[in-house]
Formats: sequence, structure tokens, C-alpha cells
Amino acid sequence: MNKYETRNDVPLKYKWDLTDIFKNIDDFNKTADEVREEIKKIDSYIGCTKNSDKLLEFLEFDTNLSLKIVDLNIYAMLINDQDLNESLGVELVGKINTLELEYDTKSSFFSPELLSLGKNDYNDLFKNEKLLKYKSILDDIYRYKNHILEKNEEELCSRLTGTSSSYSQMSSTLLNSCNDYGSVTMPDGSVEKLMTTNYRRIVKKLPRDKRKEVYEQFNEVKDRYANISAGLLDDYVKTNVALSKIHKYDSTWDENLFDLELSNKVFESLIASAIDTKDILKKYYDLRSKVLKIDKCAPWDAQIELYETDKEYTIEEACDLVLKALKPLGEDYVNHFKHVIEDRCVDFCQYKGKCSGGYNISSPDIKNSKILMSFNYDLQSVSTLAHESGHHVHHQYLCENNIKEYRHAPSIIAEVASLTNEFLLSNYLINNGSREEALSGLSNILGTFEVNFYGGIQEGNLEQEFYKYVEDGGTLTKDYLYDLCEKSLLKFYPNEIQSKYEKGAWITRSHYYMFYYLFSYSICISVASYVSKEILSGNKEMLDKYISFLKTGSDHSVSDVYKVLGIDLENKNIYLDAIDNFSSLIDKFDEIYNK
Repeated sequence: MNKYETRNDVPLKYKWDLTDIFKNIDDFNKTADEVREEIKKIDSYIGCTKNSDKLLEFLEFDTNLSLKIVDLNIYAMLINDQDLNESLGVELVGKINTLELEYDTKSSFFSPELLSLGKNDYNDLFKNEKLLKYKSILDDIYRYKNHILEKNEEELCSRLTGTSSSYSQMSSTLLNSCNDYGSVTMPDGSVEKLMTTNYRRIVKKLPRDKRKEVYEQFNEVKDRYANISAGLLDDYVKTNVALSKIHKYDSTWDENLFDLELSNKVFESLIASAIDTKDILKKYYDLRSKVLKIDKCAPWDAQIELYETDKEYTIEEACDLVLKALKPLGEDYVNHFKHVIEDRCVDFCQYKGKCSGGYNISSPDIKNSKILMSFNYDLQSVSTLAHESGHHVHHQYLCENNIKEYRHAPSIIAEVASLTNEFLLSNYLINNGSREEALSGLSNILGTFEVNFYGGIQEGNLEQEFYKYVEDGGTLTKDYLYDLCEKSLLKFYPNEIQSKYEKGAWITRSHYYMFYYLFSYSICISVASYVSKEILSGNKEMLDKYISFLKTGSDHSVSDVYKVLGIDLENKNIYLDAIDNFSSLIDKFDEIYNK
């Protein structure tokens, strides 16, 4: 296993290639300067909604301009995340935030102007058939008629909230770069610097008493600065609450439902299914306790796989394993996966200063997404590669089958592509390996389901609760969030609280800076469970539907995209079916383990 102190130590083949976004910093700066000049032209389009030709001209101009800003944003973010110790990334992010604020302010005239049109005048615009390609976008804006302010008010909102993304960045920098978590003496006598990016790998190699010690060491540092973390989250939430009220929503949750065009019944069904099946979760924890030979699972055991194996995977082995696992999706899908690796779309390795976690980020005008991860040479790292490459292939299909304006999938759809890949990876390990590999595969998917389904629902509901609290006049403090987190854990999980640090799980949840993102995992893993089960059973019709699902662009609503798969998200059965599958996989593990 290779260890790297700095980014300079990492071989080029394991780093992402960003030259398809910008060739270098000079190219980035040149484009930023061009964008700054183009933003000045926006004023010339004020009043464009009164003339269909002028409107068409503006939409084409704005599409090209906004995509340049997306590319600038992505590049700045990637440069920053690849090394948080360097000031260059911070400078680039700050520069683009300023540029984006200017763009948002200048272009804020458009929505109020479009919405000032009566229904007949609005419909008359589409007598110009060239505008029809933008109809879905314009219709989506027009349905916000009751929630868009006057031009000067929208401009003021843009100026006041243009730096809201900095809260997430400050939280990430605090956790990943500023905090010193100390060092850990490993069983072989070596000493490792403890970081957010290697915490999981380190604790998995420690005996239980040492795991508890390192768990407390790591979390004591996070707890030390929890007041700062709470303050950042409070500012972010209050910004969203203020904007929601200004735009005439009853609540932020109401705004979220309106954005998604979904009813609250979807989420009521989801939450009820988790609360009603705590016994299945207990069944899983009882199995963990049995296999790990402990009386009761504790938070310092959370990183330990149900079935521990010392098997390590090189990056090349991980890529080959994922490729084999994805073969049930067909040759075309596999070729799209190969593209991810061959074009150096993944930034694999970890070192101090690199942003922790894993993600895939994409631009509508660039086919190659970029994947960040912290490869730890274990099965979890292989699973992360399968997960994020699912997003990448999904983006490739969107690019190939939609115009630039519709190459986007909201998170509540996008996570199906990533989690389906994880089910397929585990299925391959179960059916194409030794007993040890089968148990490792089952262990992986059971852990993935628990975190994404039960964890996503618990944390999504917690997010609902702290938004309500702020909307009622409260302030998010460390003590309030610790207390809320404790109540939430007891509501959804069968185990009692065993450490005060369990209540601080909210500190490292970066998804709380993504405005009601977490429920997406729960919905998507339920759908992924169903889709993968059908495809693996040989259902060719479902395979065809799934590939069509991946190709369907954002000119379709969330509900309509799921109709491609024949799924109604309000139907509780889709969630109960996923839980039944989870339960059957627990039984399958127990059966193989006892043999």
C-alpha cells in the first residue's frame, strides 16, 4: 500500500486531468476576464421577453455564459479540494464567487420580467418555433410566478446571499485542514498522522480498545470546535430560511417540495417505512455483534465491516473488479466505464490537505466528469469507485442524448445510478469468489444500505427538524444540535446512545450545506435495490428501461423520470421491497457465515 505525504508524491496516472476544463491557470484567468466583459452585456437584454427573437438571442447568450461560469466554478473547486493547504484554490474560489455574484445580480431581471407576462402573452412566445427547445426551462421558471420578486428585489437578494457557499467551504477547511487530530501508533509500531481522509482505514486496523481510544481522540478535536461548526451551519440555514420567506413559501420544506414537484406523501411514506422496520435494523445489528464477537455494537465499531478481511486492492485491481461487476449492464455501459479510467477522470490518492470524502462533479458542456476520492486500498474504496463512476457514466449518457440545457439530473434521481453500481459490485463478489469474498460483498452492501437508507432518513429528518427550529426563531448552537441529534438517533435506531460524541455526528455531515439532499440517498437506494434485483434476475425489459432512465434529461420532471422505470415514489411498497431485500441479504450472510 502506497502512502503519500503531499500531492507532489502522487503519480500522475492517479491524478485527475483538468486540462479538458482549462489548460492551465492562465487559460482559467483568460476565461474569467472574458466572462466579466460578457456580464456587462446582460443589461442590453432587459425587456427581451417582449420580443421572441430577442428572447431567443438572450437565452442562447445566457446559456453559453452560464456554462462558462459553471466550468470556472468547477475548476476552482477542484483546485481547492485537491490541496486545501494551498492558497491558490481559495483565491480562485473567491474570484469566481465574486464573478458569479455579479452575474446573478445582472441576470436577476429575467425571471421577474418573464413572470410579468400574462398567460396568453407567454404562450404567444412559442409561435417562434426556435424557442421550443427552451420551453421546458421557461415553463419551469413560469411555474414560480408566485415566488419571484420584482427585479430590484431579486437583485438585492443576489447581492446579500452571493457568499452563502463560503459556509460549506469554511466548514470543510476547518475539518480537513485546520484541525490537528494527532497521531496513532499502529499495531506494527508505525505511527500515522490521523486525518479525516484516513480515519476509516486506521480504525479498521486497530483492536477494539484502541479503536475506542482513537474514536475519542478524533472526536474530541471536532467537539473542541463544535461551536464554530454550529455557527457556520446556523448562518447557512438562516440564509435559506430568510430567502424562503422572502420568496413567499410557507417554509423551506415547502420550497423543497415545490422545487422537486413532489408531494409530502413521498417523504411521509419513506420516514414511516424506516420507523416501522426498526426490528430489521436490530436484526442487522445483532448479526454484527455476533460476527464481530462483541456484546453490543458501539460507535467505534461503526467503521468495521461486518466481515473483516485483510485483502487489499491496488487501484488497478479495483478498476478491473468494478468493470467485471458492471457487465450485467451491457457492453455499451462497460465501455462508458472504461472511459472514466482511461481519460484520468479520477483523483485517487489521499494525503494531508486533500478534501475528505468522495464526489463526482460534472459540467453540461464537458463529457468527462471529475471524481475525487481517498483510496484506502480496501473494499470500501472499490465501492466508492463503483459509486462515483455510476454518476460519471450517467453524465456521459445525458451528454450523448440531450442538448446542453438538459444534461442535468437532480440528486433525487442521480443517486440511483451510483447505488445500482454498488449492488452490482456486491453481487459479483457474492457469486464469483470464495466464501471470504462472498461475505465481504454481502458485508459491503448491507453496510451501504444501512447508511444510505436508515442513515439518510434519520439525517434527512434531523435536517427537517433544525430548519423548523430556526423558522420558529431558534438558533443552532452546539448544545441544541447535540440534543436534537440524540433524539433523532433514538427515534430511528434500536440502540441506545453509548458515547457523547455520537451526538456530534452532524459536525462532519457536509450534505447539510446542500439544502435537503440527504433524503435522496434513501429514495435512490430503494430504487437501486429494485432495479439491480430485476436486472440480475435477467429482466431484459428492466435493463432497457434502466438505460433509458440514465439517458432521460432534465426537461422531464422527477416523477416523469421515475415513470420510465415504472415507479411511483408515493407508493410505500418500493421502500418496503428494499427493506425486504435488506432482510434477505442479512439471512444470506448468516447462511454463508454459518457454513
